[in-house]
Amino acid sequence: MKRVALDVVLAVGYFAVAAAILIARANPATGYESSVYMASPTATWIGVAIGLAIAVSTTLTCRGRYQAIAIGLGACAVTTIVSLPFIRNYRFAGVGDALSHLGWTRDIVRGDLLPHELFYPGLHSIASAIHFVGGVPLERSVLLMIIVFFVPFVIFIPLTVRELSGSALAVGIAAIISWMILPINNVATHMGAHTNSNALFLVPVVIFAFVAYLKRGSDIERLPLGLSPFSVLIVFTSLALLFVHPQQMVAVVVLLGSISAVQYLARWRFEEHPMVHHSTTYVHSTVLGALVGIWAISNERFRDSFSSLVYGIFADDIGASAEVDQRGSSLTELGGSLAELFVKMFLEAAIIGLIVAVFLVVIWLGWSNIDLETKAFCTYFGLALIPLGGMFLVYFVGTPTMAFRQVGFIFVVLTILSGIAIAHATAGLSKVITTPGANAIVATMLAAFLILGLMTVYASPIIYQPNQHVTDQHLNGYESSYEHAVEERPHVGYGADPFRFDHGINGIEVESVATTPYESGAVNATEFESGNYSGAYDGHDYYFVVSEYDTTRELEVYQELHHSEAALEGVDEEPNANKVISNDEFRMYAITADEE
Repeated sequence: MKRVALDVVLAVGYFAVAAAILIARANPATGYESSVYMASPTATWIGVAIGLAIAVSTTLTCRGRYQAIAIGLGACAVTTIVSLPFIRNYRFAGVGDALSHLGWTRDIVRGDLLPHELFYPGLHSIASAIHFVGGVPLERSVLLMIIVFFVPFVIFIPLTVRELSGSALAVGIAAIISWMILPINNVATHMGAHTNSNALFLVPVVIFAFVAYLKRGSDIERLPLGLSPFSVLIVFTSLALLFVHPQQMVAVVVLLGSISAVQYLARWRFEEHPMVHHSTTYVHSTVLGALVGIWAISNERFRDSFSSLVYGIFADDIGASAEVDQRGSSLTELGGSLAELFVKMFLEAAIIGLIVAVFLVVIWLGWSNIDLETKAFCTYFGLALIPLGGMFLVYFVGTPTMAFRQVGFIFVVLTILSGIAIAHATAGLSKVITTPGANAIVATMLAAFLILGLMTVYASPIIYQPNQHVTDQHLNGYESSYEHAVEERPHVGYGADPFRFDHGINGIEVESVATTPYESGAVNATEFESGNYSGAYDGHDYYFVVSEYDTTRELEVYQELHHSEAALEGVDEEPNANKVISNDEFRMYAITADEE
């Protein structure tokens, strides 16, 4: 393609993405949206689709400056999707951990909590600074953190692969796979204000610093005390990751420790090998391991989490097998299956993981003409997957949530390796068929995977999870309920405990509704469905709270699996229930228990 034509095509792509953003901004959410995909304007998706189509094709076929511009286009298009809750003026997004992070940020702003008192203060500190400096509402500043932490991921994945391989095709493929956002699985990693998931997007920054150090650490001018500039970069990027979430930093230490072990064995085994000429990582692994250990052991939250993990390993009713059985049974009742859910959520990730595994076996058996330098780096990361996989198995037995967080980290590494693996597969395929034919096949495959990956960036009914959109009326309803509630009466939710809203609105470091004698909780489904509203919460007086999110989850997405619409409507006829707060998306009833 001629340069003028290429300039026009790329300009059209950027214009389409810009138009998509403007259209989305001009059509803000007016109420609760069960799916950000369905609720966003069709024109927005057309603009993003045009941008991605142009980005995928030009990233694979162009080289040099034009490839960089194409990668930038794709990154902008995917970041637009990630930014939709912010662009479309959501009050907040996330009804779980995100609300607790909002609460901690509120505590820092009020002075009830100092940043260093948190186990992972990175997100909260930056959000607080944006709130103070920019005058941005606290909910919006926390929501903005999703974008701030995501952008480094789509920048540093292709940069890292360029350092590892030098192949323009590998860089382009890695960039496209990064747009699939494989580390997000919506089981334990989520696209939201969720520090463990946010930390995953900073991991490529640390890996890039290490790869640059390995290749160039001994060849550049030293800083005072003989320090390499890349060593300083490693420490600072690692500290940033540690402050966002230590669990992902632990995985980085395991990765680096594995590289150090491979380097030691290479120096013992070979006299002449690329690994022998790489700068060693022994000191870095030791120092970062010590930092993580000191930071973690000194924190009570870590000690509690570690105790829970150990308990989970030895408990029969805790672990992934029990959770999988339970969810599989529920899916069957909804007319779905684990196989169907696997295809929607993990098919492209599983295929890419398989391609990487085959590629590693091929190069280790010497069946590839890959250069020794790239092979050395693939060996580093490939062998590191063994202890990382071991960590996954430990988590899988003890704490299922931790296991799927570990899967998120593993897919950061696989995203990097996949660019090199698929590039070499493409080169091999081009020898069997034509080069344009091989490129067309790979482009089609990647485009299909990209669609699958982006379909599940955010929770939606397609994966049996409603969008965690928190509207103004939703939040205002809870604010009013906490302000006017009787102190000793707990808030009880419809299918889920609403204590997270107490965190987000009142903060976590203060006495509030969630610390009443009976805490907070969810109504007993059996009693509630039988019409025994007064006895649906252990015989106590309680506030029954229900939002549009709750009814969407229970009645539409779960198809009345646990709660029925008839039982919910029956609350209005209950003599012991008085509606005390009501708006279009939130209701609260004061329910009095039957006297014995």
